[in-house]
Amino acid sequence: MKFIDEAIITVQSGNGGRGCVSLRREKFIPRGGPDGGDGGKGGDVIFRTASQKRTLYDFRYKKHFIAEKGGDGAGRLKTGKKGGNLIIEIPPGTVISDITTGSILKDMVEPDESFVIARGGRGGQGNKKFATSTHRTPRFAQPGEEGQTLNLKIELKLIADVGIVGLPNAGKSTLISVISSAHPKIADYPFTTLTPMLGVVKTAGGEPFVVADIPGLIEGAHKGAGLGTTFLKHIERTLMLVHLIDASAINPDSPLSEYHTINRELALYSKSLADKTRLVVLTKMDITGSKEAEDIFIKEAGNIEVLSISAATGKGINRLKQKMTSLLDKINKDEK
Repeated sequence: MKFIDEAIITVQSGNGGRGCVSLRREKFIPRGGPDGGDGGKGGDVIFRTASQKRTLYDFRYKKHFIAEKGGDGAGRLKTGKKGGNLIIEIPPGTVISDITTGSILKDMVEPDESFVIARGGRGGQGNKKFATSTHRTPRFAQPGEEGQTLNLKIELKLIADVGIVGLPNAGKSTLISVISSAHPKIADYPFTTLTPMLGVVKTAGGEPFVVADIPGLIEGAHKGAGLGTTFLKHIERTLMLVHLIDASAINPDSPLSEYHTINRELALYSKSLADKTRLVVLTKMDITGSKEAEDIFIKEAGNIEVLSISAATGKGINRLKQKMTSLLDKINKDEK
């Protein structure tokens, strides 16, 4: 299934039913008073988050959603049937915006959360409601009120505790496959990962946490290069970032160049991303020459804490998980 994280749709709530024009006709009352009933209310359009939903794939082809119209009123003061509500299920983490104004209408984060985006039109009043002492047999009624029509942009931003970032081929997919139950596609060339991947990390004695493997970022990602803006939005909700750097690809003449490239792209995209707690991790320490590159990088980095791992051999993985757990605990404690 293709990963779809953005869609443009139109929603329309139901029109209200027409009020009824009716006069009582009974055996001994040939010219009875008005008894036209009111029209029924149109159905609402409701968004509801569903945990089993992971993408916006359902909106790839279906773009127009219409709730049920209210039933018309009838004689003998019968009110029209209320139109059925239309419930649209979306994944938690979906942001709903009005295309016309650009304003965010709702950011739906919680599971099983509901939000009425368009209310159905009111039913029209039947002629009974217009009878007065001077006008006892009105022969008119109200039409139903029209429903609302909205053009919306729905955008999914993944919900994860930790975002794993880095240049293409930095080892993000390999790492998430080792520390969690996720199974991303892995190969030794850039841009293997074309969609974000979530994995749950279980720790000894601690609370499990969710990590997001974000496809490799390149210079200019904040402007959309390499689908950068498409991917960067998925780490906006994370509590912290793990910045992976391929130790085997470090340039001895400019050891921090990759580190600064990612930092710059995060800052240019969003100040909040640049300010997130960051953990710097050198990967692929099993490859020849990585140890020498590690020494150069750490010396140049100064007081920046650096962890070193090899997902292939398992070196440093437990320490990395412990460090992520302790940082998350600290962040959660500080936010309380």
